[in-house]
Amino acid sequence: MAKGYWVSCYRTVFDPEKLAAYNTLAGAAVRAGGGRALARGGRVIAHDAGIAERTVVIEFDSFEHAVAAYESAAYQEALEVLSGAVDRDFRIVEGVD
Repeated sequence: MAKGYWVSCYRTVFDPEKLAAYNTLAGAAVRAGGGRALARGGRVIAHDAGIAERTVVIEFDSFEHAVAAYESAAYQEALEVLSGAVDRDFRIVEGVD
């Protein structure tokens, strides 16, 4: 079964305090959903039309687990806290078998 990944790229952080509160809630939701951080805010080199921005990659045992974690009540609560705090590109992607 192919793994699932959350990939978030933060273009702009407008409210660092709200982002910190989100990180606490989201971290708990990710762990509860079986997710593991592979990359979180480290160095980035962007190519082509990319922007060197904060990037987070979370791995789940399957695409379905990644979707379920996103849809969980705990993660939805974290998203409410994050509202208006950042401009980001968030995706759930399926890995290869």
